[in-house]
Amino acid sequence: MIRVWLVAVLLLLGGVASAGPPSERDERPAPAPPPDGTGVRSRPIAVDSRRMVGILEVRVEGMSDEVRTNFQRQLEEQIDTKRFRVAGPAYLKQAMSRSTKWTDGCLVGRCLGEIRAQSGTELVLLAALTGSGTSFGYVVTLVRTDTGRVVDQESERCDVCTVSEAMRGATLAELRLLNNLPDRLPDEAAEQTAAIQRVADDARREVAARDRRTSRIGIALVAVGVAGALVGGTLYLLDDSRPGYAVATAVGGAALAGGGMVVLTF
Repeated sequence: MIRVWLVAVLLLLGGVASAGPPSERDERPAPAPPPDGTGVRSRPIAVDSRRMVGILEVRVEGMSDEVRTNFQRQLEEQIDTKRFRVAGPAYLKQAMSRSTKWTDGCLVGRCLGEIRAQSGTELVLLAALTGSGTSFGYVVTLVRTDTGRVVDQESERCDVCTVSEAMRGATLAELRLLNNLPDRLPDEAAEQTAAIQRVADDARREVAARDRRTSRIGIALVAVGVAGALVGGTLYLLDDSRPGYAVATAVGGAALAGGGMVVLTF
């Protein structure tokens, strides 16, 4: 009997304990699923902030196609891929095949804007290597695609050197052009507008200064003329002989004052 009573008491206490308030872990709401509904929290997508540089033209004259291929490869490999994304000629050709406005042969000018629109290329490189025997030269040009204007250029010619030395000089010139590139290209349209505004401001200041000089001259003429007319008139009235010089002085003063009025008018 006592054993049954103890079992009943234990069951009663267990039921009270299970009906008590939930624990802190039970009260914590379950984390909401991500909004994409996949059940996996998405990670932020990394944005490539590197500037895109395209190699638009590699021209080699007086040398073999193998030299041209090596020259182009060196140009591409020397670009710092930590700062720039490289768009080779093949990539640009494929990108421009989608355009209905592009024409092969565009190297500078507003037509380069189509390259920017189709491929996102900010700058393009033009490289030329010419020569034969022991005399070689190169020209490396960096052009911006938004305006089609040349950003910078390097060129050199050596009378006694090898093809390898000339190519090495060209790739070093390419590195210098890219290393000297500002973090942000200048806004040429804004600079032109500012230059025009400066010229207009200078012209307005010059006109204003000229107007002030003209006004001072006109005021001086009027003042002298009025004074002469008054002096001449006074002499004429005070002298009963009515001297001619008094009349001349008065007339001259009046004429001078009239001239000053004309100057002030214009």
